[in-house]
This record gives sequence, structure tokens and C-alpha cells, in this order.
Amino acid sequence: MGPVRGVTAMNKDLRALDAHTAVGTIHYEVVDKLDIAELKGFYDAQGCMAPQSVDKLSTMVDNSVCFVVARDAGGRLVGIARGVADGVRGYLTECKLDPAMQGPGAVTHIDGRIEHDQHGIARQMAELVLDALAAMGCERVDAAAYGTEVDFCEELGFKRAAGLVPMSLDIRARVHATA
Repeated sequence: MGPVRGVTAMNKDLRALDAHTAVGTIHYEVVDKLDIAELKGFYDAQGCMAPQSVDKLSTMVDNSVCFVVARDAGGRLVGIARGVADGVRGYLTECKLDPAMQGPGAVTHIDGRIEHDQHGIARQMAELVLDALAAMGCERVDAAAYGTEVDFCEELGFKRAAGLVPMSLDIRARVHATA
């Protein structure tokens, strides 16, 4: 794991740590379970497209091999990051940070808000996920990035894959088409 500025406490198995930032103390924790209503509220507040079903959100959390939360000193959920893996290959599936914790941003007419991780919160969450994936034996970790996420991933050490074209399939449409 990279250096963490202002770390005040970290447990031995890297499941939790506290760090002082310009926005106060942030508590990071790798969790096995998460209050699904709180998670849904976090996604809704970010305007994220997330499963609306409590069952789907529960399955998403349960099937993540690593789920990291970041909370402010008052216990409010300010960020999440998660990874999935098969033991050889891992995937940093998401790293979301409350815009109020990102620091100043610029708004463009093309891409919308340019995100910043001025306080290192998203980076710390992502590094905890990457450490967990490495500990379970993953030899490679992939991530899909768009816009400013590319810079963020490159700062974490990800490289652009030459010739690789990211693709996506809405499996629900495929299932309905074959029914």
C-alpha cells in the first residue's frame, strides 16, 4: 500500500485505518456487510445508476471480494470502493467519492464536473481494494475508466491496454431476446 498521510491508526490485517485530511479524520474500513439502505442513499445522492432492488444491492455487496467504505468523523458514508475477482484476475469495479469531499472542481460543457481527489480519500479506498486483490493472489487487476477516471487510474499504476476495446453487455436485454 502506498504512503498514507496522517494515518493515526491501522490494524494488522489492513481492514481499517484512520487518516487525518484537510476535511477532517476519515475512517476507512474493509467491510463484509453494509447497511443496504445507507448504500442506496449514497448512490442516490451521487446520481449513480445503481440497482434499485434491495436484493440486487445485497447480492452486489455479497459478491464483492472487497468492499471499502470511507466515513467522516461523524460516521457519514462519504465514499465506497469495491473489487471482484476469481483469484487470478481482479477488477476494480468502482471507486465513488461524495463530491463534497473531492475538493474544488471545474464544470465543463462537454463532460460535466471534473472530479478531483484532492484529499486522497478515493486513492486510499482504491489502494485498500488493490491490496486485498493482491493478497488473494490476483496477478492482474483491470479497471474501466472514463474521462478524469483515466488520470486517477494511471496515478494508481494502471496502464492503458493497447488495442483493448472496453465492451459492455446488458445481459437483461440478451436474456429477453433469446426468450
